[in-house]
Amino acid sequence: MRRDAFSGYNPYVNFIFYIGVLGFSMILKHPIVLLTGFICAAAYGGYLRRRRILRTLFCFIFPMMLIGSLLNPLFNHRGQTILFYLRGNPMTLEAMLFGVAAAFMVGTVILWFYTFNDVMTSDKLMHVFGRIIPGLNLLFSMVLRFIPRFNKQIGVISNAQKCIGRDVSNGSRMDRARHGMKIISVMTTWGLENAVDLGDSMKSRGFGLRGRTSFFKYRFDSRDSRLTLFMVTMAIIITYGIVTGDANLEYYPKFIFPPFTLRSIVTFIAYFLFSSIPLAVDFQEDLKWKRLKSRI
Repeated sequence: MRRDAFSGYNPYVNFIFYIGVLGFSMILKHPIVLLTGFICAAAYGGYLRRRRILRTLFCFIFPMMLIGSLLNPLFNHRGQTILFYLRGNPMTLEAMLFGVAAAFMVGTVILWFYTFNDVMTSDKLMHVFGRIIPGLNLLFSMVLRFIPRFNKQIGVISNAQKCIGRDVSNGSRMDRARHGMKIISVMTTWGLENAVDLGDSMKSRGFGLRGRTSFFKYRFDSRDSRLTLFMVTMAIIITYGIVTGDANLEYYPKFIFPPFTLRSIVTFIAYFLFSSIPLAVDFQEDLKWKRLKSRI
């Protein structure tokens, strides 16, 4: 994965952006908003993963969107504009257009989550939820540590069982089931023992005491403040457009494309600026880096 400048911002800034862009992508159904969000998400995914995004698009997202667009009018017959009948069921224009819009919405959300996995690492998620929900943060960190240890230990136990003739791949079905249950029993005991040891270790180090301090390697500086202020401003403009109905579009019972107004245009521009924040930050950083290299 390509490391980018947007990932270098404070985890709270990254998290606020994804909360906003995912929320707006699922709420707004206007074609301009859907197309803008899809292009921005795909472009940012391409910036992070380069050619791998093409494989994701053509092997998964585009086929899924096509299937979703075709299935919706087959099961949803709402709408006033009947185009034709298929085995006695009306195929309406509104159902087809809504299927395309829903497909773009789902595709956009998947693409944003595709980039979310690269930007919001486990360390950043623990930083975000560490003070807000410390219990959940502790559970999350323990799971991240426990799963690889569990997989490694189950391999050790399986090899040990093979040495004493308890291989799960040999023998009758009853023997294999018995050997498998033995491994599960050993792993359950091992997991409980480790949980008790971990709890005793945390208690001896003062976990849960009042006044304890926490260490975080991320700092919220002026750069993070400026970008957060910009995101909040754009989010307020978009929310105002949603509340007033300037950025909304109804597909049922009859699809009517609303005329453009000044407020709707401002809302669309604000959504584009909000969705393109990661790319804008990365391009600005790339230009700065190239300018500094040219001076050497």
